[in-house]
This record gives sequence, C-alpha cells and structure tokens, in this order.
Amino acid sequence: MSKKPVKIVTIGGGSSYTPELMEGFIKRYDELPIKEIWLVDIEDGKEKLEIVGKMAQRMWDASPYDVKVHLTLDRREALKDADFVTTQFRVGLLNARIKDERIPFSYGMLGQETNGAGGMFKALRTIPVILSIVEDMKELCPDAWLVNFTNPSGMVTEAVMRFGKWDKVIGLCNVPVGAMLDEPKTIGKTLDQLTYKFAGLNHFHWHKVYDENGKEVTKDIIEAMYEGKDMGIPANIHDIPFFKEQLLQMNMIPCGYHRYYYREEEMLAHGLEEYNDPKVGTRGQQVQQTEHELFELYKNPDLDHKPEQLAKRGGAHYSDAACETIASIYGNKLSHIVVTTKNNGSVPDLPADCAVEVSSYIGSTGARAIAFGSLQPAQRGWLQCMKNMELCVEEAAVTGDYGLLMQAFILNPQTVAGQKMVNVLNELLIAHEKYLPQFADKIAELKASGVTIKDDVARELTEKGL
Repeated sequence: MSKKPVKIVTIGGGSSYTPELMEGFIKRYDELPIKEIWLVDIEDGKEKLEIVGKMAQRMWDASPYDVKVHLTLDRREALKDADFVTTQFRVGLLNARIKDERIPFSYGMLGQETNGAGGMFKALRTIPVILSIVEDMKELCPDAWLVNFTNPSGMVTEAVMRFGKWDKVIGLCNVPVGAMLDEPKTIGKTLDQLTYKFAGLNHFHWHKVYDENGKEVTKDIIEAMYEGKDMGIPANIHDIPFFKEQLLQMNMIPCGYHRYYYREEEMLAHGLEEYNDPKVGTRGQQVQQTEHELFELYKNPDLDHKPEQLAKRGGAHYSDAACETIASIYGNKLSHIVVTTKNNGSVPDLPADCAVEVSSYIGSTGARAIAFGSLQPAQRGWLQCMKNMELCVEEAAVTGDYGLLMQAFILNPQTVAGQKMVNVLNELLIAHEKYLPQFADKIAELKASGVTIKDDVARELTEKGL
C-alpha cells in the first residue's frame, strides 16, 4: 500500500542552504513523494526568502516532478498538517553572529559560532524560538517529525526534548557526513566497505572505523592524516593538525571542532589575527560576503541547480543529511545516520535522558542509537564537562537565570573564568537585548550601571538595532 504524499515545512526557508535541501529532496523523490514544500521566514528575511523561493521552484520545475513551493511569513499557516518540519533559522541573522564573535575576541577569548561564549549565546537566542515552534506543532501538526539543524544543534535539540516535551525530534550536523565522505579514500576504501561508529556531543564527538572484514582501521586513517591526504575539514575551521601521539593513544578520530579544545592556543591566535585585520574580519563577516555573492547568483532566472559556491559556506552536506533522515523515517529504511537523539545508554558515561550525537539507525520510530560504550578517562572528562555546561545553558535560556548562565561560562573551557569573562557575558547580554527578553531585568540593570560594548563594530551594530 502506497503512503500518502508528504508535506514538508522548512523554517528559515530563506537560508542560502535551501537549494541544497531542494537538491536532496529531488534526488530522493522516488522514495519520498513530496506533495508540497513550505518555506517560512520572518519579515527581516523576506527578500532572501523570495529570491531563494523562486530558485527552489525553478529547481523543481527543471525536475520531472510536479511539486509546488509555497512562501510565507506566517509560520502557523505553513505548519497546518505538516508531516516533517525542518529548522535552519538564525535568530538575529548574521549580524548577531558577528557580535558573538567580535565581543569575546575583543577580550582575547575565542569568538566562534557554536563554541565558547558565542555558541552559548546563540543557544540563548534560539531555544525560546524553537520551543515556540514546538507549541505550534502540538496544535497544528501533532504527528509531525521535527528535524533540526539550527545551531548549536545539540543544545537546541535537547531543549526540544527536555523543555518542549517533544520526542519526535532529531538533530543533525554536517560534520560526520563530511568525515564519512572524505576519509575512506585516504585508505583506499569506499564508504560501503566501512563501518563507522560515532559518539559524543554535537561538534564534540569522536569516531572509530572498521573495514568490511570487521578489522579496525581507525589508526590507518589517523596515519593518513599526517601524509597530507585531504580529510575534508569544514570550510569554517582553520586547519591546524592534531597532535598525532594523542590521537594514536585515544584510538579515535576527533571531529574538526575539537581543534578549538586540543589546539586552543593556535586556533585562538588565528581567530584573533583575522579579527584584528579589517580586510579579513571574523568568520561571520566573511560569510556575510559569501552570502551576498550566493544571493546574487540565486537571482539569475536561468539558475535551476545548486551552485558550486555554496560549498564555501561551512555547512555543506547539512541539507542532504536532513533529506536522508526524512526519507529514512518515511520509508522505515533503517539508514545509518549520525544524529543528536536521546542517549538511552548508548554512551554510558552520560545520563540516559540527555542528548548525545551518535551513530543511529533511522526508521519509522525515529533514531535507534547504537551503543558505543564507555570512553577513556580523558575523553570521558571532556564529555561530562561539556554536557553539564550545555545543560546549564539550556536551563538558563528558558529561565533567564543570570547566575546559572555564569556557571555555564565558568564551566566552558573557551571562556576563561575571571573578570574578563564577566565583561564578555555582560556585553553580549546588552548586544542581544532584542532577542533575550528572559534576561530583560538583568540587562536593564547592566545598562543602568553603565556597561557598554568595547568592540566598535559590535557596538555600532547594536546601536543601529541590528
């Protein structure tokens, strides 16, 4: 018996990633018969939504399939009777990211989208919004699956489970996809010959690899890292090599974002170098330029396919992972995909009810996490510290508890505890006042006491209401 056609809603539909999402759905149409796609955005994103929406329709029109792309600023209109909801929005747009980066850098701390102070503040802005989306879903599409790739994906997905009380949610990241696409060739293998096992947190996981005969080949790939072979590092991460002896000892391959922890000194120096060079700027400022170029391409009425320039953004493969996840749920395919889901004992070093990023089989009941087992003391220590930091951030995002947020900053390895840390915390609160109503009383107190933003660019953006 054939299943009913699918309605998909994408919140943050004006994103530059949307053409990759369309490409993934077109590729899988035979196993995921889409009836309609709704792209949703906010008033500030209306122009981009219209540009990318027209391109998305051109992509479908160039395919053999009759699919209508709807554009709307009314989220509730779109969500009615949806089967799948994907989220790829950015609260505060790229200007918020630039402030997340520049304010910490102005005090000599890491400014990065999902790590350190910036990552925590992105979660503070995003979690209340995702929870409001969940409330709409409970009313308008109570049987839908929520597939989240809004960063920081792990914390946002966990907040949906913990505070939204919504279990039909899966979080996604492009980093494991990149590893599985690029690593096999370094040891003369193809992906279908290898078995991957991932465990950890979003942007903080490790993995092991086995060949078709069950022999572990993790160390073979580690050796290949130091032979100059392309390991597919995401475009947004500066390529500083890990310490080989460390990787061989742990016998696991860390994700690219571990550079911010294992090579913190060098990664911070590189970030500060870009921050201090007005011709380069922080990653967010660089992405702003790339986005401008992409949307100029998207305006071309003859463009009906994803342009190569999209790979310059740090999130290549995000959307394809989302499409495969949706197809796997719809068709009960039991595909192996690395997702953020409830732990349920797959990583026994963490509570069973917390969110982890692990290899899973994806089917009609969602993610079935594959047991990884306990980690060695070094990795276990990192993991437990990072998870508890995340839990503090998530609760602070919901409650507006300033003291709890300070605890998260003290726990986070990228925000060195002390007065500078407090300065960064306070300035970020003021910079993002528009999107942090849960901290309104504290922000008013800080402003009354004369706290101002040190970085000129971040201060100017804030004064302009951006």
